[in-house]
Amino acid sequence: MAGIDDLPPLREVIARHGLSARKALGQNFLLDLNLTARIARAAGDLANADVLEIGPGPGGLTRGLLAEGARHVVVVEKDPRCIPALEEIAAAYPGRLTILKGDALEIDVREYLTPPVKIVSNLPYNVGTELLVRWLTPPEWPPFWESLTLMFQKEVAERIVARPGSKTYGRLAILAQWRTEARIVMTLPPSAFTPPPKVSSAVVHLRALPAPRFEADPKVLEAVVARAFNQRRKMLRASLRGLAPDIEARIREAGLDPTMRAEQVDIEGFARLARVLARG
Repeated sequence: MAGIDDLPPLREVIARHGLSARKALGQNFLLDLNLTARIARAAGDLANADVLEIGPGPGGLTRGLLAEGARHVVVVEKDPRCIPALEEIAAAYPGRLTILKGDALEIDVREYLTPPVKIVSNLPYNVGTELLVRWLTPPEWPPFWESLTLMFQKEVAERIVARPGSKTYGRLAILAQWRTEARIVMTLPPSAFTPPPKVSSAVVHLRALPAPRFEADPKVLEAVVARAFNQRRKMLRASLRGLAPDIEARIREAGLDPTMRAEQVDIEGFARLARVLARG
């Protein structure tokens, strides 16, 4: 039983097209169409939005997005074996699915999308974090998307929503939470996937804020945060040495103790420090 539409069950689609998941492409297929529909619903109302999906594979989540009423879905798929299965979905939803063949890291998808845009994806494990960082650090803000609903390994999801003082708090948490409202909306066990990965997964929903929470030059903030967490066990006065000849004085001017470590500094503190350093 298909569950969400009149198309065949995913296991049948995969068997017919010979779509065994490939580790080299970071593929782990989610076959339960009830779960894919839940992920689609976690993105909110899709009726008046274009949706971008990266790495659809055989199209389980794609079907969920279309069945939940997405105005238009644009998918980017690198694996040519999956294209015939996706074309069958496009035929079942005339005019509502655009299939782009290629690498999501190389394709500029914006010309295919009409705002408002939501990005909803079970991201391939091997490119998921890189794509997220790209979406969080565009040249201009607000970005072309209004929300991200993304599946990651649970450990990565926890890093995105981590709070200061925790072991998982780092660069990813600051990049995400400086400009978005981020929360975990669903967790999934390895058994939900084919083949089962070694770790659990989680879906994170990130809503773009109209403006960053605290004023700061993005490039300066990113440089400060990257350097601080690259040597997270060191005190700020050591890890940030080289950013300014009087770095200890700059740290104090930002209201921080030079003996603090990166994980003790909240986003507002890093933003203050970025403003102080931006003055040159």
